[in-house]
Amino acid sequence: MREHLGEFPQESPRPYTRSRPLPGYRGILAVDTKGFTGHPAIEHEAISRAVPELLETAFARAGLRELWNDRKFPASTGDGYVFGFDPALMPFVIHPLLLTLQDVLTDFNVLSHGAVPIRLRVSLHVGPLPDTGDEFGGNGTVRNDTHRLLDSRPVKAVLASHKESITHVAAILSGRCYEDAVASGYTGLHPDHFVEVVATVDGKPFAQQAWIYVPQPSGPLYEEDPADGTGTEPAPREDPRPSEGGGTRSTRVRNSAPNGNINTGTVHGGQSVGNHHVAGDYVEGNKAGRVRGFQGDQVRGDKRQRRS
Repeated sequence: MREHLGEFPQESPRPYTRSRPLPGYRGILAVDTKGFTGHPAIEHEAISRAVPELLETAFARAGLRELWNDRKFPASTGDGYVFGFDPALMPFVIHPLLLTLQDVLTDFNVLSHGAVPIRLRVSLHVGPLPDTGDEFGGNGTVRNDTHRLLDSRPVKAVLASHKESITHVAAILSGRCYEDAVASGYTGLHPDHFVEVVATVDGKPFAQQAWIYVPQPSGPLYEEDPADGTGTEPAPREDPRPSEGGGTRSTRVRNSAPNGNINTGTVHGGQSVGNHHVAGDYVEGNKAGRVRGFQGDQVRGDKRQRRS
């Protein structure tokens, strides 16, 4: 009977028993379609086929066709796509590829009448991954973490809160990817374009420092404290006016809201703010997390000035 049995898989040394060479370092890109399961089943195949075609178009427009042609261990994930590439090209994948992908999806969603609208989350990571040249290549912790980042709460929150007619791409970079390609100055984007977050996944024991980048934002960018995931207080600002002893002045911004509420961190639940004895609009609703940018009207002059 034994001669009819297939051969056992080739054994590999157990971890931590002997040293061996690291696999080659790879950049890895994964994308996922927002709301895929919410589409009727008849549209799933069309979306699955469209995603790699849109990626190929974006790489070609960004001048990265050779990278696309040389991609490693490419695979469809049903509602997305994943592949590895030469990590030396990671700065170009961050920029201009992500911005170009936003433009490609804008053309697809706005100009292609009758097509299923597609919005993508993008995850970028870098690290050692084996490239065996078959269907089992590219497996490892780096790939697992790439998919965890793709499913993490911060990047999902961006597409959920930004306007679907404007923001079609939200990207999340691993800490290693950001440090190697962005903070080091190799990417054609200033670090201020990125927002540091703690990437967590509901129901998974996963929490990593990561960075959010949105090529075309249309809403607030959520910002968390990397230590505990809570909102952080704004840092002191430098006053450009020289102090009496030379140098610059460090000033801390203080907020005041008589008859109202001030939020300096994460807010759980709802808040109601009345306009009793306060000149301004009535505001009512929920506010969660911490956001960047204006959240109300910009007023010039004195609002207390008597109106005629």
